[in-house]
Amino acid sequence: MKRLTMSLDDELAEAFEALVRERGYENRSEAFRDLLRHDLGRVRLQQSPEQPCVAILSYVYDHHRRQLSTRLTDLQHEHHELTVSTMHAHLDHDHCVEAVILRGRAAAVREFAQSVITQPGVSHSQLHLVPMTLHHEHGHPHLVPAIIR
Repeated sequence: MKRLTMSLDDELAEAFEALVRERGYENRSEAFRDLLRHDLGRVRLQQSPEQPCVAILSYVYDHHRRQLSTRLTDLQHEHHELTVSTMHAHLDHDHCVEAVILRGRAAAVREFAQSVITQPGVSHSQLHLVPMTLHHEHGHPHLVPAIIR
């Protein structure tokens, strides 16, 4: 493990210390590593759309909207190679929430998410992507979250 030394202006250092406390990190190093992993992963997925990822797509939808539930289910079936699992919950008489776990190339996952998000009646959507890294340490490939490396 390498040791880095950084200088921060007082205002930035105080803001970082507050973040460490708010999020409950044991120390500044853990907080800094988390921030760095997050940002590097985001950049890697932007620069390499073919990079494998896992993702969670969440959205609220109006289940009374004509054929919307069927269209959403059909989209998941049409992209079964990306769709790992779906959780569905009823929020009230009119609205449901779904969280879909996805796995595949970042570009394909984003494209699928966009096809869901743009359906009339879908709202409050969010896509959270996590980059994956291929490991070949013992002769065959595995998808392993980059944060575990």
